[in-house]
Amino acid sequence: MSRVKIGTAAPSRKAVEDEIARLRGLDLMMLRRRWRTLFRRAAPDHLPRHLLFKMIAYRIQANHFGDLEPKYQRLLDEAPTPEAAGRSAIDASNTTTVLKPGTILAREWNGSMHRVTVMADGFAWNGRTYESLSKIAFVITGTRWNGPRFFGLRAKKLNGSAKRESRPS
Repeated sequence: MSRVKIGTAAPSRKAVEDEIARLRGLDLMMLRRRWRTLFRRAAPDHLPRHLLFKMIAYRIQANHFGDLEPKYQRLLDEAPTPEAAGRSAIDASNTTTVLKPGTILAREWNGSMHRVTVMADGFAWNGRTYESLSKIAFVITGTRWNGPRFFGLRAKKLNGSAKRESRPS
């Protein structure tokens, strides 16, 4: 079953970019100190500067924007090959769509354009806030719909492969 989550507003990309830019000027000793503050343990002695830099930069980004979800980390850890991990990730990503507040979804129905705004506490349409896209789709059409599918957010499986539905125009 497809689900839609409302995500939080994006953190400042500029702050992360500035922090990573400052890392570029650090020598090996200073990168090791930065490692200790981020990971709360000493950096492995065998890691060269360029790997320390990349790992610290990744951790900074993950701390600000979020790391891999545990289910995706398990998927990567358990996959026999990178290709299998990729296929599994695509299948898994078709189950949840994250929408940030302020996103506008549009759908034409019976000659009328309907625009829904994603809010922090639901979805706004025609001056009202609804808790789900399915409820809005029902009000628009008069029949029961899967809301994410109605608004083109859900992949449809055809002949065993996932394909994105095209947005109605």
